[in-house]
Amino acid sequence: MKQRKAWRIVREVVDEADIIVEVVDARDPIGTRNRKLERLVQEEGKPLLIVMNKADLVPKEWAEEYKRKSEIPVVFISARERKGTGILRKEIRKLAKPLLDERGKVKVALIGYPNVGKSTIINTLKGKKAVGTAPIPGYTKGKQLIRLSRKIWLLDSPGVVPIDDFDELVIKGGFPADKIDEPVKPALKLISRILETRKEAITEKFEIDGFESEEEILRKIGERRGLIKAGGEVDIEETARWFLREWQTGRFTLFGREEKREEEFTWDFEDVLDGIEKDLLLDPRRILWKYGDELRKKLDNRKRVGIREIEGFTVGIATGFKKCDGGIKLLERLTGKHVLASECFGKKWKGVVVIME
Repeated sequence: MKQRKAWRIVREVVDEADIIVEVVDARDPIGTRNRKLERLVQEEGKPLLIVMNKADLVPKEWAEEYKRKSEIPVVFISARERKGTGILRKEIRKLAKPLLDERGKVKVALIGYPNVGKSTIINTLKGKKAVGTAPIPGYTKGKQLIRLSRKIWLLDSPGVVPIDDFDELVIKGGFPADKIDEPVKPALKLISRILETRKEAITEKFEIDGFESEEEILRKIGERRGLIKAGGEVDIEETARWFLREWQTGRFTLFGREEKREEEFTWDFEDVLDGIEKDLLLDPRRILWKYGDELRKKLDNRKRVGIREIEGFTVGIATGFKKCDGGIKLLERLTGKHVLASECFGKKWKGVVVIME
């Protein structure tokens, strides 16, 4: 019922507008273009323009090649960086010009999936905050006309293309990764799509040479990130959440290149982490009181890291740094989590014990 209602609203917006702008995520154009919407607009005989937002996250060469091959006019922009919006204005005026010969005002509708940046584009085109923005589906309420020029108006409405598949909702950023009860399925679906589109995005970033399944890739990612449960097993659910969060926030894209590591390190401290988990120690000071001597034995210029999920928190140990802040930053980067409490130890070479959430 909700799907039918959502599509009814989309059709109303298409009927009311003179020009349709489909907003798409440039990182995933295949997944965020909607062919049903495009057919509907073409059947109505109305001009259609595809706007690829977040173009700062894809290579310029790839964007130009995609635009050249597209059968529908395409404009690449980055509303967040305010790049390409001048070209977008020109393209809208170009499409509006023949229509203005017949009427005094042209209405342009922006339609797209949740979280592709529709409201941000409107704000950028307007030059000031015309509507509120938030990465939350359905945030825009009601219909309103926003003046772009004397004769061209933007129609802002809740005409969001509906998503009937929850996994797709997650992949498109319409549901926060941290709140997913079962994150593995959408993560595997995303990995499958990336393999079909550009598998190097995964194999290069995570240094994965061979694999037999999407699940094996997910486990290897968990190993690279140190998301390990008791007994040395990869925490597959936490890995899936981390992977989806990286995708949703744009830190991982189809075209991102792995930055050269500032520091090489080895995984260590399994015995200490076993003891911490057994004793349920979630206070860095108590951990150092009991295991400080053992940890200090490994203080040298070699970087060592250990991470363990315990009772909903993450215990991290890092040694081999000239400053404790270096160990904290490495642990946060590896886990994608924030430090709640920490204790520093050592003299020339230092180490940290942290609790993260």
